[in-house]
Amino acid sequence: MKTRIRELRAKTGLTQEELAQQVGVRRETIVFLEKGKYNPSLKLAYKVARALGSTIEEVFTFEDEDLA
Repeated sequence: MKTRIRELRAKTGLTQEELAQQVGVRRETIVFLEKGKYNPSLKLAYKVARALGSTIEEVFTFEDEDLA
């Protein structure tokens, strides 16, 4: 899964720590999400998207090989 968290977070001026606090996770979770090393639950994906003023589809994208 690819994410645009880092890009969208920069546009909104949020640090990883601030985003983590808004969505109720540790900063390390945001780091892993940004690197694509962690697939969030639907609830967390929704919270992240909402905090970034975006939709889930704008923040998270699946590549074809991820769906196989």
